[in-house]
Amino acid sequence: MIGKVIGALVGREIDRRDGEGGLKGAVIGAASVGLLRRLGPIGLLAGGAFVAKRAYDRRKANKAGIAPAE
Repeated sequence: MIGKVIGALVGREIDRRDGEGGLKGAVIGAASVGLLRRLGPIGLLAGGAFVAKRAYDRRKANKAGIAPAE
């Protein structure tokens, strides 16, 4: 279940990058779930770290009043 949540968050971050629509992010997020499962705990850590880093950068940029880098 945690892998699915991380996959959804990864898909959302990928989709925010281009901003065209949700289908691309959903497909990449679904594919990342399978990849993360195959990598085991290391994959979950890598996916979680990716999402956490993006969220941290976005929050830091919002506090500074600048647009986040994409």
